[in-house]
Amino acid sequence: METSPRLPSAFGMTLDDWIAWAGANGQTTFRAKQIVQWLFEKRVKSWDEMTNLSQALREQLAKTFSIERLPVVRLTGSQDTTRKFLFRLHDGRLVETVKISANVHFDGGQSDRITLCVSSQVGCAYDCKFCASGLAGFTRNLEVEEIIGQVLAAEEEAGESVCNLVFMGMGEPLANLTRLIKALEILNAPWGMNIGARHMTVSTSGLAPQIEKLALVPMQIRLAISLHGATDEVRNKIMPVNKKYPLPRLFEALETWRDHKKQKITFEYILIEGVNDHLAQAEILAKRARAMEAKVNLIPYNTVEGLEWKRPSEVQQEAFLAVLKKAGVTATLRREKGHDIDAACGQLRLQEETAEGIISSVKGR
Repeated sequence: METSPRLPSAFGMTLDDWIAWAGANGQTTFRAKQIVQWLFEKRVKSWDEMTNLSQALREQLAKTFSIERLPVVRLTGSQDTTRKFLFRLHDGRLVETVKISANVHFDGGQSDRITLCVSSQVGCAYDCKFCASGLAGFTRNLEVEEIIGQVLAAEEEAGESVCNLVFMGMGEPLANLTRLIKALEILNAPWGMNIGARHMTVSTSGLAPQIEKLALVPMQIRLAISLHGATDEVRNKIMPVNKKYPLPRLFEALETWRDHKKQKITFEYILIEGVNDHLAQAEILAKRARAMEAKVNLIPYNTVEGLEWKRPSEVQQEAFLAVLKKAGVTATLRREKGHDIDAACGQLRLQEETAEGIISSVKGR
């Protein structure tokens, strides 16, 4: 039995896209702006609700574009108010998103409202050795509307706007750069989701050429580097991307970033016992952070089923932090949110749907 082709999503289009579509279909720029207002400001769920558009135009839009939301398969709540969404995509694939409320540190600053940890891919190809997201490999990039859809769903569930976005969910955001940039435009624009650029952080494992391309985007977004090792020797053990873009090449790209952006770079550093928690690493990290005027977020390793890594003792964590602070580096030791529902940093993972239902192949980044 043949099925009708899937309609493109209305949420993956910018205002310029809508203006172009309107012009090609005998409509004015004003009509395009009305459509966008209904979609992002009024959040209608059917074309019929767009009452200031003609019936003929609404019927044409309904035949041309989908206005469906991402279906929520499961919503899991943590004891610390963190919530994890499991979304089903149009092809049946599953992706996770984490909503974190109140008093959460990400870039050295603090949020007292909603922060959303957004995914950019189904799975991940970069195989960081401590992270659950890549355990089952890479499936595909998320489409623009699938990125936007995560934010829409979180806002509708919370009944309030998302204050901060961090692209630290499943996948490597910069490996999906074209769609990421378009999504950032929609998320930031006053006609779109209207989230301030300075409240959006893109995290990367270190794709140097893509960092340089993103630096040219005229938007003052923040950048976080998943560093996790202060030397090539350590980083090569746990981050295969470092063999392609070793630290000298990565820091060359970061210099380009600094030339174009005002915000400080953040180094994310997951502390793993016996791997990268030596105080000698802290001293080298301090020098690198000072050279970039970067902030450092220390994150004790979060348990992932199937991996044998361990987090250092709290004494070692504090000693590592003390080395950075003594060197004059702005550094924080992040106490995880959502660990009890596998929603903490490094725990989101590729999930698959089987005949028996939804199965977690490894539990959440």
